[in-house]
Amino acid sequence: MNPFSLRSLAVAAALAAAAHLTPAMAQEMRIITDDTGTEVSVPVRPQRIVSLHDSKLTIPLIELGIIPVGSHGRGDSEATAFIRSSAAVTGVDFDNSDITWVGGKPADIEKIASLNPDLILTTTWQSADLDQLRALAPTVVFDYTKQTEWEIYAMIADIVGANDKLAVMERRYQSQIALIREVIDTETIMVSTLHAQSKSFFAFNPYFNIGKVLLDAGFQRPAAIEAIPEGDRIDVSAEALQEFDGDFIMTTYRSSRQQYPDAVTGYMESLFPGFCVQLHACREGQMIYLSRAEAAATSYYALGAVASSILTSLGGRDFTAMPR
Repeated sequence: MNPFSLRSLAVAAALAAAAHLTPAMAQEMRIITDDTGTEVSVPVRPQRIVSLHDSKLTIPLIELGIIPVGSHGRGDSEATAFIRSSAAVTGVDFDNSDITWVGGKPADIEKIASLNPDLILTTTWQSADLDQLRALAPTVVFDYTKQTEWEIYAMIADIVGANDKLAVMERRYQSQIALIREVIDTETIMVSTLHAQSKSFFAFNPYFNIGKVLLDAGFQRPAAIEAIPEGDRIDVSAEALQEFDGDFIMTTYRSSRQQYPDAVTGYMESLFPGFCVQLHACREGQMIYLSRAEAAATSYYALGAVASSILTSLGGRDFTAMPR
């Protein structure tokens, strides 16, 4: 960055900090401790939130009834920017709301400053300078190695005063899980979550919403997935592929990149020609493809969509069990 840009950044930050001072002082504040161990004085009723992770922070805010003034997003420019998965799970995106795109990774400090936020929510994944963010507004940092995404969701709900709404969504989700258990003998069925991209097979423990629903509903998982440290992912070699087999295999496709089930199958075939013969679930026609928009977004709507897909795909279905 050239000296002129640095000067303009400093000026913008200073102006925003000064503009923020009076509104912040006028608001009722409270202290919370974020995942960096920092005590942050945040507004009791924040009005101008900037969110610096789209699918993990912005979607929960929208789902809780809070429209941020600015959000991180994907895309190369304001014209192409989108909030990952949001159109599919909330119906809200940059193009039909007053949410301002503030860049990607790193987010644009000057754009954030121009919005005069009274609260910034970010994660350790976001590379925007934390000291500069804290100079603009109270900034809460979330760390996904210290809390699960659903614990962070609950913390967001508490920060914005939406605990009642969260309780209703949680009750709905628990009812959806109970229905799966009523219809399916989940503890006798092993479901694997195995995925492929152009260069590798990979597996998570758990795989975001799919993994959460499967665990909460009581399905078995392959020991190879159980062995992955919680919250981590590993690459899977072709030689180890059968260790990740199951009665069913659930995988995902990413339509936002124009990748559909046939693309995922193509990746698998290119990585391991004849893979389908080697895997029981594929050989028996028991692979299930789900949209990654619902699989990966931190959203109770998305959890419900995954729960419904699992109920529909497995409920009342005859299948061939993998030899134990």
